[in-house]
Amino acid sequence: MKDNYDVIIVGGGPAGSMAAIEISKSGYSACILEKDRDIGMPVRCGEAIGYTGLNQFFKPKPSWIASEIKGAILVSPQNHQINVDFKKETGYILNRRIFDYDLSRIAVKNGAEVYTKAYVKDIIMHDQYVIGVILDYLGEEKKIFSNIVIGADGLESRVGRWAGIKTNVKMKDMESCVQYSVANIDIKPNKMIMYVGKKYAPGGYLWIFPKGDGFANIGIGISGKYSKNKSAKVYIDEFLDKNYPNVSILTTVCGGVPCSKPISEPIGDGVLLVGDAAHQINPMTGGGIASGMKGGQIAGQVATKALSINTFSKKVLSEYPKRMFKEFGNTHNRFYRIKEAIHQLSDDDLNYIAEKAYNIPDHKRSLVGIFKHAVYKKPSLIVDVLKVFAGV
Repeated sequence: MKDNYDVIIVGGGPAGSMAAIEISKSGYSACILEKDRDIGMPVRCGEAIGYTGLNQFFKPKPSWIASEIKGAILVSPQNHQINVDFKKETGYILNRRIFDYDLSRIAVKNGAEVYTKAYVKDIIMHDQYVIGVILDYLGEEKKIFSNIVIGADGLESRVGRWAGIKTNVKMKDMESCVQYSVANIDIKPNKMIMYVGKKYAPGGYLWIFPKGDGFANIGIGISGKYSKNKSAKVYIDEFLDKNYPNVSILTTVCGGVPCSKPISEPIGDGVLLVGDAAHQINPMTGGGIASGMKGGQIAGQVATKALSINTFSKKVLSEYPKRMFKEFGNTHNRFYRIKEAIHQLSDDDLNYIAEKAYNIPDHKRSLVGIFKHAVYKKPSLIVDVLKVFAGV
């Protein structure tokens, strides 16, 4: 580990690795500092990503893909099961341990350095600029300096907080999540299952993502405003006891997901936030792999440009949020408004929508068609839904 780098990246997830790839392939020095023992460990999300979301960056390796998803089964509070085939685009359930690790290897091949068990405990500032970090590494406190620090350190971004960036999330927008990796489950290998409504997951949803050979991720996210009355763990444990009592739980992950709008200014003098740290998560689904990678890529490109002119002010770095909102942030803002409207639907409303959707022939059924029935029950959805599907 050197004393100076062009860019220090705190966090070795997909967003951090993408930033490092962009910086290092342009010939600048980048250092990833990851607090855990291994990149990709522990797995903290459902591992789902769309075909386009992944292929815009890389052609996926077979080892990255646990299963290919070709449709969904939506389950209403009254247990109506609505089968939806994905006609235009498939999805993937990733092996995140392998995927994250390989992204860091790509960064290293381009010249970046990666250090694990590197616990960053503060930033170094000078004249309001972030100029480095203080960390514990292999039992030793170290100071390393840089022109730019990128915070890819997750939801509770300490880099952002230390730099004075507003990263707070409203309680109602903080999803309390629990996920089990399970074995010995009998489900369709290419269909994800999503349970909706207050019966299953108030202010969120419960998911089953197949990973092949009888393995799956079963998880739940519920709005923080409900979790104080009944925890996400109680909801999912009751669900498993009733529906899948014989599965074997292999791993357990608990945490929070900010299903909010992206941070409007994830920047400061000499500092940028990416991925979960910048709330770059689809607020409807809670998925953030592809958007985090895109945020990291843009941040890396903006950092490279700042390095080329040797200027690291917030003004120069402001190109990053401008591009981010143009690429996906504005769409996420619309998804947030759709989420807010959908969460106002009662379980009776959702049952009505499911009954109507159930009567659509399988070959004609689509997510757009289901949305049409949702709009009938909640007309305020129509403008934002149309904008999303129109790509504006």
